[in-house]
Amino acid sequence: MRTIFTRWAALALLACGAPGCVSTTPDWDARFGAATRNNLAAQVIDPSAAASNPALGLDGRAARAAIDNYQRSFARPELGPPAAMVDQ
Repeated sequence: MRTIFTRWAALALLACGAPGCVSTTPDWDARFGAATRNNLAAQVIDPSAAASNPALGLDGRAARAAIDNYQRSFARPELGPPAAMVDQ
């Protein structure tokens, strides 16, 4: 009697656990990450921009002067009144 019960209990546990081994999302898995790729693609204005024109910007002297001014801004503290605080 006891062995019959244990066999039925084991069979019931296997029957309950078997669906957990089956993949139920093959359609979802096939499209995994598609929304992220679509959102990234929507943010690109011109996908061929890098191939057509190089980036235009500052000449070397102006860029170096901008970097030097930026670095010097941290070396000397700003003198003046503190920023106004807004009370709400």
